Amino acid sequence: QLQLVESGGGLVQPGGSLRLSCAASRFYAIVWFRQAPGKEREGVSCISPSGGSTNYADSVEGRFTISRDNAKNRVYLQMNSLKPEDTAIYYCGVKTTLQTMCAPWPYNYEYASWGQGTRVTVSS
Repeated sequence: QLQLVESGGGLVQPGGSLRLSCAASRFYAIVWFRQAPGKEREGVSCISPSGGSTNYADSVEGRFTISRDNAKNRVYLQMNSLKPEDTAIYYCGVKTTLQTMCAPWPYNYEYASWGQGTRVTVSS
């Protein structure tokens, strides 16, 4: 099983920014997904192994940016203009199927591997 480790979460005021980091293998498409209390798990963003293809949920389009540095085996999620509804535990994961591409998107199914998560709280 692949090992993924998230970091970078915290408490931020509405309108603020955070950058999440995920230690992940360069050979897989990586999905950032989130889980909020009482809500369904949501695929937030995905990046292909090369970084040439990215996808975003409608709820974060234009505010979040996913990127990766394969030399460091890192995937990042830059989150700007944060809203209280972005409050959740954020995970990075590898899909169970079609692991080297982001399609199909949105992806709200099972993951083969994921990390322990990092908590993001947006509140004044």
